[in-house]
Amino acid sequence: MTMNYALRYGSRTLALTATALGVIATAVPAAAEEQPTAEQIMADCASGEGKCSFNSPELGKAYLGEPRQVSELLFNCTDSPASQSMSWADTVGSSHSVGGSVTVGGGIEGIITASVTATYNYTWQSSHTETSSFTVSVKPGEVGWISRAQVMRQISGTWQTHYDDPKWGHYYWFVPDTVTGPAPNGTDGKHSAVVVKSRKMTADEKKLCEGGSTENKVFTRSR
Repeated sequence: MTMNYALRYGSRTLALTATALGVIATAVPAAAEEQPTAEQIMADCASGEGKCSFNSPELGKAYLGEPRQVSELLFNCTDSPASQSMSWADTVGSSHSVGGSVTVGGGIEGIITASVTATYNYTWQSSHTETSSFTVSVKPGEVGWISRAQVMRQISGTWQTHYDDPKWGHYYWFVPDTVTGPAPNGTDGKHSAVVVKSRKMTADEKKLCEGGSTENKVFTRSR
């Protein structure tokens, strides 16, 4: 089912239901070229032009996200193992399947938060930041760094928007969506992981150790 078909189908269903309840909805179907995209509906939700709610949210099981580098790279150009304390910082945001990222402090974030809190008493967060330091040990001729994986969770639901005047031929529109975002540590028994990783230097990286200010030294470079 394409998104346009889902939108058209949803609007007809809601219009019929609203009419049965005595709520006036449009009786004139929109022409095919007037059908909105999911992104247009979400933009109206974010701006407040459409009065939106996130209905019937369903919480998925927590899972561990993909690990990613959160520190600088530590190069060991010496002939001995080296250890160094390195600071790291990691910010993990949220995204949704029909509109990219969820902006912190934006209209979409507040609607999702209210819906999930009311349904599950679960504190949903659109962004999570952690900072700390870790000792990185690197063998001679290798590169080390700190990697972190965040506990994540998906929330599935349906956006419903209502316009004061018909837009694209209807007062109401439905848009199914899945929101993916960070979850508190320990959710469903899952815990975020911070690990030290290392690998052999590449040929180009070895050249950094040959002469110059980095010869026989341990040094860091940006990610």
